[in-house]
Amino acid sequence: MHNDLLTIGKFTLHGYSVMIALGFLVAMVLCLLRAKKKNVNGDVITDIGLIGVVAGFLGAKILYIIVSYKELFANPKNVIGFPQIFAGFVAYGGIIFGFFAILVYAKIKKINAAEYLDFMIPFIAMVQGFGRIGCFLAGCCYGGPTDSFLGVTFPAPHQMAGIKVWPTQLFSAAGDFAICGILLLFSMKKRKKGMVSVLYVILYAVGRFIVEFFRADERGFIALGNASLSTSQFISLLVLPIAIGVGILINLPRESKKKDEVKEDEEKQD
Repeated sequence: MHNDLLTIGKFTLHGYSVMIALGFLVAMVLCLLRAKKKNVNGDVITDIGLIGVVAGFLGAKILYIIVSYKELFANPKNVIGFPQIFAGFVAYGGIIFGFFAILVYAKIKKINAAEYLDFMIPFIAMVQGFGRIGCFLAGCCYGGPTDSFLGVTFPAPHQMAGIKVWPTQLFSAAGDFAICGILLLFSMKKRKKGMVSVLYVILYAVGRFIVEFFRADERGFIALGNASLSTSQFISLLVLPIAIGVGILINLPRESKKKDEVKEDEEKQD
């Protein structure tokens, strides 16, 4: 709604950028404080945070380019020109690229990726919440028309100016902050490695699938027979059963050798 916060010459400070930066700083500070309390390596936390931001930005932009391929071919400047390159993102792209980048980093550093992901994932949800507030300020990711008291009206020159619409950005922000709280509560008890991250994927997929029904901005759609789903809904339907399956596998009872069997094996080796 108020994206242009400050303009000096040709430079304009946008609310979206400020909220992303603020979210990252707040999340990193809280995460590092928690790391100190839990005796977790703060340097690794910082590395993963920076890698996640860069990979997330690239992934979100790349998926947006894929979704907007028609507009890209028609007028490339509208998608990858300046300053358009800093606008237009698909959150799922950032999540997917971020996950893979962290896995690669963990492989190189020979650390347990699941352990650090579980520790940081609540704060990733927090950053997303700040980002959605930024979306509200920018007027993107808006909802469809409504007569509900929850509706908001964007000023001109917004595409939906004068029409009361669902504040889907704020719905998403509330959901992301709720996910952050749920994950922190869930992680208070000792869980099997990977379970906090699995719960994040499940909660985010369900929440994103629902919110997409209320959105009315231009975004990619995938036809499924007589119906259609947004790109994010389609991805949600893909990742949700995968996440549930991974969670089941993580919690499967593992057979352990009895002490006498272990002793017998050691004697054989001698």
